[in-house]
Amino acid sequence: MAMMISTAAMMREFGVRLAGALRPGDLVILTGSLGAGKTTLVQGIAEGLGVRGPITSPTFVISRVHPSLCGGPPLVHVDAYRLGGLLEVDELDLDASLAESVTVVEWGEGLVEGLTEDRLEVEIIRDETGEERSLALTGVGPRWAVIPVELGVGAE
Repeated sequence: MAMMISTAAMMREFGVRLAGALRPGDLVILTGSLGAGKTTLVQGIAEGLGVRGPITSPTFVISRVHPSLCGGPPLVHVDAYRLGGLLEVDELDLDASLAESVTVVEWGEGLVEGLTEDRLEVEIIRDETGEERSLALTGVGPRWAVIPVELGVGAE
């Protein structure tokens, strides 16, 4: 299942819609090349969750917690690009806040799947021009056995 995204505004809007389907305890793993739009997607998720910003790539700080401004769950935004392996992921202690937060991990493939049996994997693939993006969503575990229709997966 995939959908096409052609602008940063569309990527943010998808993030807002995705936030509407997220709840405390959810883990979202984002994959895609540099500049694919992972942080832009997280900005939309943050907007939809109503958390304190600004939302920037946490590449050098690795992890940021954005508290809710409206009584919802906090957003834990992680950039695993610089992490050297599972030991460094374990040192972040993400499992301590997982149950009450929405956790979104950029570059987390192969590193954070063990945090929970349920996760949503979002792969962002740029076309050869770099202008269009294709989003592929994969739900893992009972929580994500069915991708919510309101996310527009499969729509062009």
